[in-house]
Amino acid sequence: METVIVYGSCYGTAKIYAETLAEQMKCKVLPYDKVKETDGYETIIYVGGLYAGGVRGMAKTVKKISTVKCKRFVVITVGLADPDDEKNVKNIRKAALRQIPKPLADRTEFYHLRGGIDYEKLSFKHRMMMKMLYEQVKKQPVGEQDADTRAMIETYGQKVSFVDLACLDNIVKKLEG
Repeated sequence: METVIVYGSCYGTAKIYAETLAEQMKCKVLPYDKVKETDGYETIIYVGGLYAGGVRGMAKTVKKISTVKCKRFVVITVGLADPDDEKNVKNIRKAALRQIPKPLADRTEFYHLRGGIDYEKLSFKHRMMMKMLYEQVKKQPVGEQDADTRAMIETYGQKVSFVDLACLDNIVKKLEG
């Protein structure tokens, strides 16, 4: 069974996970904007950074996936918030499923990893968006803040990395098992 890993990364953490996963699984890895077609692959693993309520590049990628030829679609999200927070995971999956056609969504597997952020590397546009969002959410009462909001408030303006490549070991076992 042929497998390919496709990734969407703006600042590098999803790319790090995707390349490491490809090395462990001994398969091809491509950025989403280099994918021409996916017909030769029965398993497609998409590793994508979470940005503005979506998974970077996934919507463009799934348009190229044959729902007949793709037998297994795996989505691995990379974000700042804790992937063990059930409410956070529910919100991520709900947003991701809006990007995936129904026939493919019915057989999509999800995994969630923590990424990182370096405000100095953010584009001007992203810095301004983050500043506006930060100003807005820091006014929320603590009891109303979700995991994403708390993570953003705690890390605002900093360089932080929660990348843990050891988390890939369990994913590899499940994918190859």
